[in-house]
Amino acid sequence: MKSILITGGAGFIGSHLCDKFINLKYKVICIDNLLTGKKENIQHLLTNPNFIFIQADVSNPSIVKKVVNIIKLKSLNISHLLHFASPAGPNPNSPKSYLKYPIKTYLVNSIGTHYLLELIKKIKAEFLFASTSEIYGNPLQHPQKETYFGNVNTIGPRSCYDESKRFGEMATITFGKKFKLKTKIVRIFNTYGPRMNPDDGRVIPQFILQAIKNQSITIYGNGQQTRSFCYIDDLIESIVLIANKAQTYQVFNIGNNQEIKIIDLAKKIKNLTNSKSKFIYNSLPIDDPEKRQPDLSKIQTKFGWKPKISLDQGLIPTISYFKENKF
Repeated sequence: MKSILITGGAGFIGSHLCDKFINLKYKVICIDNLLTGKKENIQHLLTNPNFIFIQADVSNPSIVKKVVNIIKLKSLNISHLLHFASPAGPNPNSPKSYLKYPIKTYLVNSIGTHYLLELIKKIKAEFLFASTSEIYGNPLQHPQKETYFGNVNTIGPRSCYDESKRFGEMATITFGKKFKLKTKIVRIFNTYGPRMNPDDGRVIPQFILQAIKNQSITIYGNGQQTRSFCYIDDLIESIVLIANKAQTYQVFNIGNNQEIKIIDLAKKIKNLTNSKSKFIYNSLPIDDPEKRQPDLSKIQTKFGWKPKISLDQGLIPTISYFKENKF
């Protein structure tokens, strides 16, 4: 049986990846320190004989020896390591965003990435680094292509995330080329769906929670800034595709390229929830991007991939998730 290792596997995207690879008949090793990940996201997998959960911090150098020992003990043949461990959440008002954990954030994406690269060197696995559209900063190019170097404030309040992801990309390619390892990168644009952390400050869960509670919906700035939102099922399909088929040292944007204004997103969620909420406007956070839209021509040209699920289709199960869990 094929085996795969997923860091951040109890998080939003990571837990869906664990589900996907279990369904694909892999043995899955999930590593998460549960700083922002939730054990509830993988609770249904804990009794599965093909699922192994390790609570650990990949920023600690002991992670290499620990995983190697487990692999030997279980006689596993790891084909891929997917590095998805990192706090997230760009809202400075969020209590659990990377702005609360700046040191842990830059460590997991920098030195944590290095330790995991040392690990794949030992176990001879392929490596996929989960980067982010945040590496483009407040972009001067629109939409953003993989060849765009970005417009990032290296000392701003978001830099612990943006710059450490850029470092992680550098380490992934530099280490891979030095030791002739199979490494690649995905740059993830805004993603949403069930299991999103209600506290991480992302715009869709924030709007949904405010709407279903009939609270005022908070708009930052004038709401004219744009984002492009990808439903989790589409994102997972693209990750699996790139992990299995993309050439070494390649970088791919993944997400949905349908752009929407934040004010229009708020109106859409208000309508879908039959909410009585009103809109209130707060000042725009420092370095908040005015536009965010992926150029998906590379993944579409190479693999014929494009997202299938519309924003309206994806919001329905996402709203149901937040209603059912009564956050």
